[in-house]
Amino acid sequence: MGLWQQIGAIVAAFASQDSFEIRSALRLDAVWVLGPIVALLGGAAVLWLYRRVPFLDRHLERSIMVYSYLAIALIIFWGVIDRFVFANQQPWSTTIPPLLFMIMAWFGAAFNVRLRTHLSFAEFRTNMPPRGQMACLILDAVLWFGFAVIVMVTTARLTALSASNFQIVLGTDNTMQWWFLITAPLSFLLMVARVLENLMDDLRNYRTGQPLIKQAVIGGDV
Repeated sequence: MGLWQQIGAIVAAFASQDSFEIRSALRLDAVWVLGPIVALLGGAAVLWLYRRVPFLDRHLERSIMVYSYLAIALIIFWGVIDRFVFANQQPWSTTIPPLLFMIMAWFGAAFNVRLRTHLSFAEFRTNMPPRGQMACLILDAVLWFGFAVIVMVTTARLTALSASNFQIVLGTDNTMQWWFLITAPLSFLLMVARVLENLMDDLRNYRTGQPLIKQAVIGGDV
């Protein structure tokens, strides 16, 4: 099967919305060609939405992080009371929180790419000339984009596998695992949008002579 045939098979599988067909299609090698295209176009679409709706730009990932954390805390808090006061325990109280924590971490990673609070060697880069700083920032964008594509493809495969096997969250009757797993490729799509957003800011700062390397603040504002 040629490259274009494989791409057509992947698109047709997603159009069918059949998890078995999607799982089979995502095994094709063409997914590594289609993945970067989807990531770039999807990230650009999310960035366009951020520009149109600044509220999402400022609060989307943070809101998901906060509500996920509050849900985890509430489940654990009630689990302690339920166990030691009422001598009871909900079977899903130990399986849902780890999934919520992963969601919080994934969207938190996307948001902190925007804040540049990941490892960036800012102290070293501030001593470099502007061209060297810009080269490092472009390298950051390329590496983050490649990392996001790898995670999107692999987690999409995992999500399709879970959906096709009808995997249920342990301790529940009808809560599907893929409902949580699908947030991984979605969160890294948001990461691509943040990478593009940072790159556009860097190019603009480089052209106007503005400082390229700034002090990152954890929990800061975008």
